[in-house]
Amino acid sequence: MGPGSMRPMPRAPVSAPVLLPDAFTPAVRRALVRADPTLGKLFKTVGPFRMELSPLHSPFEALAHSIVYQQLHGRAAATIFGRVCERVGKGKAFTPQKLLALPDATLREAGLSANKLLAMQDLARKTVDGTVPTLARVRRMSDADLIEHLTQVRGIGQWTVEMLLIFRLGRPDILPVDDFGVRKGFMVLHGLKEQPKPKALLAYGERWRPYRSIVSWYLWRAADLPVGTFAPPEDS
Repeated sequence: MGPGSMRPMPRAPVSAPVLLPDAFTPAVRRALVRADPTLGKLFKTVGPFRMELSPLHSPFEALAHSIVYQQLHGRAAATIFGRVCERVGKGKAFTPQKLLALPDATLREAGLSANKLLAMQDLARKTVDGTVPTLARVRRMSDADLIEHLTQVRGIGQWTVEMLLIFRLGRPDILPVDDFGVRKGFMVLHGLKEQPKPKALLAYGERWRPYRSIVSWYLWRAADLPVGTFAPPEDS
């Protein structure tokens, strides 16, 4: 049976929404494998689901962190973000008001590029005016509403919000189809010669609802495996 012939997964047998990582119960695993048998090979090869959530103290802090880390290696980004925090404040003291009160030169000295400085300032202003919701509101909002609100910030695209939804909020049904690792993992799993187009992956991933975040995590792990780890489908 080939990749295009599976049926969408029936709703998982849970009584109420459960956040990751606790959402990955044996029942959910069985439902995913029934909907897409290729996942059985993936789960067995990768092993237990070990996703860890990072604490979310405030949407402002989390998105500021994401802006600084864009297009930088982890160590360099951590150094710059640490310098920004030294100037703005740490923990609860890291507020949009304090960031906006600082001269541009002070933040540039921390290592922010001109574009990232503008993005951080836009984030701070949109946090103050309510475009970026409070943490209490964020926890109540739907995935789609959060993407709509947060992508209004300069420098914040859908992928950045999807990472926040998965790794900060533990939302179980996110499929970041523009992510290189997710698409590469799908290529490795199915023995394809090239990565799927985002639109095709989105359509295929409908069978994984409402637990697409779990599959995404496993596809990231698959991306680190050598091509040829999985035998290609029989009719590919």
